[in-house]
Amino acid sequence: MDPKVQDLVEARMAEIVEGTAKALGAKAEFRYHRGYPVTVNAEANTGFAADVARAVSGQVDTDTAPLMGAEDFSYMLNERPGAYIFLGNGDTAMVHHPAYNFDDDAIPFGASWYAGMAEARMPAG
Repeated sequence: MDPKVQDLVEARMAEIVEGTAKALGAKAEFRYHRGYPVTVNAEANTGFAADVARAVSGQVDTDTAPLMGAEDFSYMLNERPGAYIFLGNGDTAMVHHPAYNFDDDAIPFGASWYAGMAEARMPAG
């Protein structure tokens, strides 16, 4: 969940692989693939998105445990501040899972939330 921890893990793994190989009279080549960076929301953008969602639905769950899933939006958040927010889709498997079942009743809330963010950032008149 923290890029500094990932740096430490990579360095320690390389040391362990190389040290173990050397101790056993062998050679080892360590390769570490980073993959997706950690998805980290900007605090101000997250608060803004939550405030608009609260105005639309009356409630927002801000007590969400960190997830270990890979998300390509993390590349965007590394370049520009923003927020990756879950709309909420009821009791179903996560997105990209074969058992995922999108709840069409969530569409009006999602559309209102999205439009509400645009209206709050760019009010008419």
